[in-house]
Amino acid sequence: MKKTVPNYVTLILLLLAVASCIFGVSRGEANTVNKKATNICMECIGIG
Repeated sequence: MKKTVPNYVTLILLLLAVASCIFGVSRGEANTVNKKATNICMECIGIG
């Protein structure tokens, strides 16, 4: 028999993930992640 996660657990985790994304964007973390990702890509390609 296959065990499944109850719907309310999925909903709580989804709401927690959305709240975490909103909190991170409000703190300006999206810009930080974008800068770091750009630096890593430039290093791998060899431009930077």
